[in-house]
Amino acid sequence: MKVYYSIDDFQKLEKAAVTTGTFDGVHLGHRKILAQLNQSAKNIDGESVLLTFFPHPRMVLQPDLDLKLLNSQKEKIELLKSTGLDHLIIHPFTAEFSRTSSLDFVRNILVNQIGAKKLVIGYDHHFGRNREGSFEHLKEFGPLYGFEVEEISAQDIDDTTVSSTKIRKAISEGTIEIANQYLDYEFPLSGKVVPGEKIGHTIGFPTANIVVGDSYKIIPANGVYAVRVLFPNETEKEAAFGMCNIGIRPTFGGKFQTIEVHIFDFEENLYGQQLEIRFVKSLRKEMKFEGPEALKKQLFEDEKAARRTFNLR
Repeated sequence: MKVYYSIDDFQKLEKAAVTTGTFDGVHLGHRKILAQLNQSAKNIDGESVLLTFFPHPRMVLQPDLDLKLLNSQKEKIELLKSTGLDHLIIHPFTAEFSRTSSLDFVRNILVNQIGAKKLVIGYDHHFGRNREGSFEHLKEFGPLYGFEVEEISAQDIDDTTVSSTKIRKAISEGTIEIANQYLDYEFPLSGKVVPGEKIGHTIGFPTANIVVGDSYKIIPANGVYAVRVLFPNETEKEAAFGMCNIGIRPTFGGKFQTIEVHIFDFEENLYGQQLEIRFVKSLRKEMKFEGPEALKKQLFEDEKAARRTFNLR
C-alpha cells in the first residue's frame, strides 16, 4: 500500500476504484466497504484508493467538541495496510477545504486528480460543503464524469449498526468487549514508559506507567482491564500478559489520571520504551479502598481474573 499525505502528491490513475471517509477505527463496517472497493478495482482491472483526512473534520469544524479518535495515524495506516488497499491518501482537512462544494469535490478531486472510474460509498454517506453531497448526487454526476457508483448497505452486529461513534461510546464507558466486537480487533493504546511514584512496588504489584503521545487518542474508562502487552518490534505471538489500571488512584488521594500496566512474571526495567497495550476484557470499575492492604487483596483477585482470561496459571 502506498501512502500519500496530500492529494497533490498523488499521480492520477487510469482506472481507480475510490472510496472516501474518515475511517476512524477501521472497524467491521469499514472493512466491508474496503473489501468491496478492492473487488471493484479488480473488476475494472484498476487500483483501489481510499481518500481520508487528518485532522478529523469534526476536530476542525467543531473544536469545542474535544473529539477523541479510536486510532492514531500509525495505527490507522497499519490497519489499512492489512485490508489489501493499493493507495491511501491522507489529505489535510482545513476550514478552507471544508468549503469545497460536492460538485468540485467529485469533478476536481475524485475524477480529475485521482482518476475515479468506480466510487464505492458506505451507507448514508455524505460529502462536500455542509455534507450536501449524497448517493443521489453521485448517481447524477456519474454519467457526466464517466464513473459508476456502488453503495454499501449498513453493516449490523446483533441488529446494531456499527459506527465509530458507538465504538467510542463503548470505550468511554469501559465496555471494552463490545468495542472489540465492533472493531474486530483488540483496542490498542501505545505510549512511553515513564517513572511513576512506585506505589505498586510497595504492595507487590510493580507497574509500568504509560504516557500516551497522541492527545487526540481516546482512553478507556477508569477501571482495571486484562491486557496483552507488545514490546517494540515484537509480534502478537510474542505478547506478554497483564492487567492495566486507568484512573486517579483514589485510595492514595490521586487527582490526575494515570495508565499503569502490571505485566505478569516480568521484572525488567522498561523506562523509556514504547509499549502497545491491547485491551481484552474489563475486570472492574475504579474503586476507592480503605487502605493499601485492602487494595492489595483486590489486586490479587484482579490478577486471578486476568490470568483466567488468558488461560494462565
